[in-house]
Amino acid sequence: MTMWTPSKDRLTQPYFQSIADQITEAIGSGALKSGEQLPPQRQLADRLGVSLPTVSRAYEELTRSGLVAGETGRGTFIKNLNATAEAVTPYVQERTSGLIDLSILKPVSDNMHLERMKSTLGNLAVDLPASVVFGSRPSAMFARHRSIATEWLKLCGVQTEERTVHLTNGGTPALTVAFMTVCQPGSTIATEATGLHVMMPLASYLGIKVQGVSIDDNGIIPEALEDACQRNSIRALFMMPSALGPTTFMMDEQRRRDIVSIARKYDLHIIEDDALGSLVENKPPTFHALAPERTIYITSFTKPIMPGLRTGYLVAPERLLPAVENRQLVTNWTATPLIAEIAARWVEDGTCLELIHWQRAALVKRHQIVANILKGIPYCFNPHSLHIWLPLGERFPEDEFVSHARKQGVAVARGAAFAISESRAAVRVSVGSTTEEELQRGLRVLNNLLHSEPEPILSF
Repeated sequence: MTMWTPSKDRLTQPYFQSIADQITEAIGSGALKSGEQLPPQRQLADRLGVSLPTVSRAYEELTRSGLVAGETGRGTFIKNLNATAEAVTPYVQERTSGLIDLSILKPVSDNMHLERMKSTLGNLAVDLPASVVFGSRPSAMFARHRSIATEWLKLCGVQTEERTVHLTNGGTPALTVAFMTVCQPGSTIATEATGLHVMMPLASYLGIKVQGVSIDDNGIIPEALEDACQRNSIRALFMMPSALGPTTFMMDEQRRRDIVSIARKYDLHIIEDDALGSLVENKPPTFHALAPERTIYITSFTKPIMPGLRTGYLVAPERLLPAVENRQLVTNWTATPLIAEIAARWVEDGTCLELIHWQRAALVKRHQIVANILKGIPYCFNPHSLHIWLPLGERFPEDEFVSHARKQGVAVARGAAFAISESRAAVRVSVGSTTEEELQRGLRVLNNLLHSEPEPILSF
């Protein structure tokens, strides 16, 4: 049996990264499967006409990304993809005393948010609708909520009718419904090469293949998407085009229109994750606005308002509504009525909009803190993003940087956790997950690390 090998014709500088990217892409497309062996390093170097250290570095990059593992005396093998996907999380799963946690993506919050929730819960104790307690049929329970949702969606850049709106328990349940709606098991969905960290495990659980598509500072590159469509039978395209993705890019209108043209040419469904919603001001037209006939639009209240308000909206083309409703019924049955009722009241009485304005102002201050402390260090951000993306370059091995930061009491998210088909050393740093004072201390630790010579991690 002939081993799969990268294409020499597709090699670009730097060669080690190009080799790693091709192998990652092959894993995502299913050309390389769990347990398959990669060519011996010297053999691959000879085939590609590159040096042995170049191939060794590519394999090291893949090992760091958790995609392959070397076995002494046997070679390098693709790891169990399901197990790998489950193991890679970008954030600290439990808060440790004394740790400054800049790893988890959260909006800025303070006591005002808690007081708003207490007040609303007090009001609900007086005039709680019976349907919130006794309702079980989503279509009947949420008629009023859908009407309110259409007004909120206008602020997100989505004009739609009530019947196209489904209430969800937030972004991830909505994504599950969307993926199940447009992709059959065995089909392929394309997405940003550096993108959503739950993309690979979610797709794996649903039996869907993932094709990473190269991005630049404006999002998915249209030529790369067209090439992927020509090479593979792609069913759908998932994107986070509005400052939500790890690299914080805001896709401009022309790029969106170019991608819509490709989607129509190859009849792709588009899934648009706009979890920041109305928090982002003056953004280009949504994909739903540009291509409503093929776009499933998703937004929620968790990231722009507060973490505990876990509810959101999914808007689907009319022809997909029966499928969306069925998938929602079998995965969630319905959104949690009490949380949906709180969100609806806050939209009606202006609380949501008040908290959006507050969040924007808070993020201005947070990003100014970042700019002051990381002055002179290149990083990616958007004024409305809840994080920054900090490239490390070739000088700083990602795992060592993250480990050194953790030893000094600061948790950041590994860039490799967001790798779909491209992995470059970087970290995601949340600006909203803690207090201003802790953010300043954490950023100073990162700044000092970036200005120091890389050191190996020593165990005692």
